Amino acid sequence: MILISHSAAALAGAVLAALVLGATWALYAGLRARAATRETEGVNARLEALLAGSPAQRMLVRPDGRLEATQRITDWLGMAVPPRDLSTLTDDAGGLEPDDARALTEQVAATQKAGRPFSMSVRARGSDRALLVIGDRAPQGAYPPGSAVLWFLDTTESQDEISRLQRESGRLRTAFDALTALIEAAPMPMWYRGPDLRLLMVNSAYVEAVEGKDSEDVVARGIELVEGAGLGGPLANAAIARDTGEPQSAAMPATIGGARRMLRLHDMPLPTGGVAGFAVDIEELEQLRGGLKRFGEAQRAMLDRLSSGVAQFGSDRALVFCNQPFRRLFAMKNEWLADRPEFDRVLERMREANRVPDVRDFPAWKAERREWFTAPEAVEETWIVNGTHLRVVAQPMPEGGLLLIFEDRTQQLELQREHGEMQQVRTATLESLSEAVAVFGKGRLQLWNRKFSALWGFDDGFLDGHPQIAAFAQQARGRLARPTQAEVIGDLIRFAAKDRQQRGASVVFADGRHFDASAVPLPDGNALLTMLDTSDRHRIERALRDRNEALEAADRIKTAFVAAMSYELRTPLTSIKGFAEMLHGGFAGKLSDSGEEYAEAILVSVERLGALIDDVLDLTQNEGAPLERVPVDLEIAAANAAEAVAPLARAKHIDLAVELQGSAGSVTGDPRRIREVIEHLLRHAIAGTPEKGRVLLHLDGRKSAARIVVSDDGPGMSAEAVAHAFDRFAQHGIGRSGERALGLGLPLAKQFVEAHGGSIQLFSEPGEGTLVTVELPRG
Repeated sequence: MILISHSAAALAGAVLAALVLGATWALYAGLRARAATRETEGVNARLEALLAGSPAQRMLVRPDGRLEATQRITDWLGMAVPPRDLSTLTDDAGGLEPDDARALTEQVAATQKAGRPFSMSVRARGSDRALLVIGDRAPQGAYPPGSAVLWFLDTTESQDEISRLQRESGRLRTAFDALTALIEAAPMPMWYRGPDLRLLMVNSAYVEAVEGKDSEDVVARGIELVEGAGLGGPLANAAIARDTGEPQSAAMPATIGGARRMLRLHDMPLPTGGVAGFAVDIEELEQLRGGLKRFGEAQRAMLDRLSSGVAQFGSDRALVFCNQPFRRLFAMKNEWLADRPEFDRVLERMREANRVPDVRDFPAWKAERREWFTAPEAVEETWIVNGTHLRVVAQPMPEGGLLLIFEDRTQQLELQREHGEMQQVRTATLESLSEAVAVFGKGRLQLWNRKFSALWGFDDGFLDGHPQIAAFAQQARGRLARPTQAEVIGDLIRFAAKDRQQRGASVVFADGRHFDASAVPLPDGNALLTMLDTSDRHRIERALRDRNEALEAADRIKTAFVAAMSYELRTPLTSIKGFAEMLHGGFAGKLSDSGEEYAEAILVSVERLGALIDDVLDLTQNEGAPLERVPVDLEIAAANAAEAVAPLARAKHIDLAVELQGSAGSVTGDPRRIREVIEHLLRHAIAGTPEKGRVLLHLDGRKSAARIVVSDDGPGMSAEAVAHAFDRFAQHGIGRSGERALGLGLPLAKQFVEAHGGSIQLFSEPGEGTLVTVELPRG
């Protein structure tokens, strides 16, 4: 028997007790761990259920590319079995679109390497399902390093709604942009106000109207289109629109572009509480409205002055206007017309005044007249009332009214009757005329007398057919000496009928008769052709023409004879002058005092006779002779002429004055002839001025011509002498000098002046002196 010591027993008891305690603790810990495990499994089951029912489904991508995907993801992708790796995300039966699969693979690789999260939309292949994939690195510790978690969400309905909203947003944006562009391009000012009525937006027309810098500047400064924002102003109009929710409109004046304009402002309330507005320029409309009103007043005033009665009915068939002749014609009183009577009442009133035709059935007659309002065109009829003929015109108005015009044609019908009688009188008058007369109208022969028919010898059938002017001229060709004159007659008629011009021509018939044809326009638009026999006059004119030619031949012979005699006289005159100068010079011995006086008298007479012969030669030889054309200083020519006649003036103690204005200048012409003109005028003036008289030579000019004036204070000339002052070889009797003279100076002056293209005039009266003016052109 083995004996155990007391200490060993105690130690074994302690060990046993420790083992019991350890087993008990282990049992307790196991039971507790089991309970915790059951609780964790419950939580996991609930989380799995929650995750399975979540709209977001998880897919785990391991580092080696293997996938762990839920069945819902597999169903969403339309795959029969879950995908094993990223490469199997697309196949012929389902999966993702190839492009989406490649993009997802690239995003997952980036997330695994760099831990970069991503979000992208993908589509299931062969369906309209849209999926949103949110990827990120898997939590550390829970999953192997390098894993990625992908959360798939079915966003098909959301994407459809987003697409719809995007399309709607695009459409609204397009419409908004178009509306904005339309508002900006609108020619009228437009604006938008916020709920506090402050300007928030204006267009370019608004900026231009208020002369602002740009829209931002106008909005910032709050520049209003219409001056004044108080009661009745633009803000008050906008406030009413905002508070009542109804559009408002008001006409207000504004200054635009420095001009006062009338604008109609329209304010439209918006659901946002703001107010949109625009302004329409109605200045021209107001002017047109005022002009239309004035036109209506003027038209009514004009209608009151017409002799015809006028009544106007509105679309309601009430009388809206009638003029004074209408009231007088139908005895209408203003008090009764002020109530705007209806059409039927007006007819009844006219019947009461006995101003309508007598009819058996007045109601039926009135009903027929009521149809005038709906007639397709104007209706015209005649009323005979108490011997008065009324022309009634009923004109339906476009707006449904009716315009009635009552014209009293009694006097017109009487005038027509009188006109018919006048036509008969005119026909009888034409037949009694000795001239051939015909009336052409509308291009045809309308009326003629027997003299006209006998003159031309046309058949009655031709004239009765009222031939046209061309046919008449064609028939007339064979009866004229020159057939082309028939066209002249046609032209005369056309000038009178169309151009309203009176023309005439001479016509010679083939038998030698002469007629003066004249076409006169008549007030009614026709043409009157008269033909007067002038055969006797032409015979007289031919005789006178022959006599005139004989006289002109005699005048040429006389002129040639005078010229020849003048040449012949110069030879003995030269001898007389030479011998007289020798006697006066003492070549034949010294002369006595009386002998010297006789010799001097001979020389003076020879000088005068030589001047007369020169004048005669100038008159007979210088007609049409060429002139020298050089610049001529008129003041120098006048001084030389005055110096030449100065001895004559001193001999009679005449004051010869020369007055130069400094404007005479020069003209183009023959210097000798121009000087002779002035000299002849001065000699004529000195010869006609008594001793101690006064002769004035005056020169002035303008841009186009120069003027020479010679005047004297002599006894003047009679009217007969003035009339023949410029006639060649005219005997003026005892002239201004008291002695008989041929008067060659003035005719020569006239001849020389006209050769230079100028003019000469003489003014004189007995006892008033004489004045001669000459105008010479510069050219």
